[in-house]
Amino acid sequence: MPRIAFNYTQAEADPSVYGSGFTFNALSKREFAAFNPSVLGLGDVSRDGEYIQALAAFFDLEGFTDFCSQVDSHLVIPEFLSRYLNWLFQTLAGQFCESADATTVRLWGCLPFYAKFLGDGILFLWATDLCCGFPGTVNIAQNLLAVTNLYADGFLGDIRKAVSNPPGRLRCGIARGQIISIGGGADYVGSCINVASRLQKLSHLSFAISRRGFDLSDAPELEGSLRSFLVLKCTSVRSIGKQELVYIRKDEFSALSESEQREFRNP
Repeated sequence: MPRIAFNYTQAEADPSVYGSGFTFNALSKREFAAFNPSVLGLGDVSRDGEYIQALAAFFDLEGFTDFCSQVDSHLVIPEFLSRYLNWLFQTLAGQFCESADATTVRLWGCLPFYAKFLGDGILFLWATDLCCGFPGTVNIAQNLLAVTNLYADGFLGDIRKAVSNPPGRLRCGIARGQIISIGGGADYVGSCINVASRLQKLSHLSFAISRRGFDLSDAPELEGSLRSFLVLKCTSVRSIGKQELVYIRKDEFSALSESEQREFRNP
């Protein structure tokens, strides 16, 4: 959503009510009337929505709030975000590149059709009907896991040479489901988007996938890839459900304290 820029002027108040010299911020009637839902950039929200089977992925920077509270953060945040966003898009795109020649890039599956920046988080949406079946959907999740690892193993070391106390981990929540377009594709809503957002905040983990529509036991050909890194657990997800099935990283689960591990039950 773009910034809403108003051209304020000063208008004198009624001196009989407010006394001499009192003024108000003022707008022309045209600018005042321009404050309406169109400023959201959603187009015509009355249009029928299109239903899409999608995979939603939500990236979030752990510790971004503390990072933003440092001294003279206005000098640090723009540089960090510029480097981080360029790195994220280039790295994510690179995971899907099978090969390239002078004119063509061949892809493993497809790139996301929608991206939205939400402060310290970014939402990506994939149309699963373009993913070449369930193995292609799993490949998306595997690529997303790789991106979180590359943040810790590569980008973090580089960005520490430019800024102090950068966010220490890149977290990712993933969920499949049906979404509906708003305003002809200006935005999207759907429960899987909410689930993905909640999963990236799950306990002290950095990676989680909702089990709905994501049965790794039905994909024996994926043995040794994504499935070997994950374990299926049942846990409570705030505002979603108290017995949600989720795949989480085995190494991160093992690193949790005993009390934290008790929040995750075997299904």
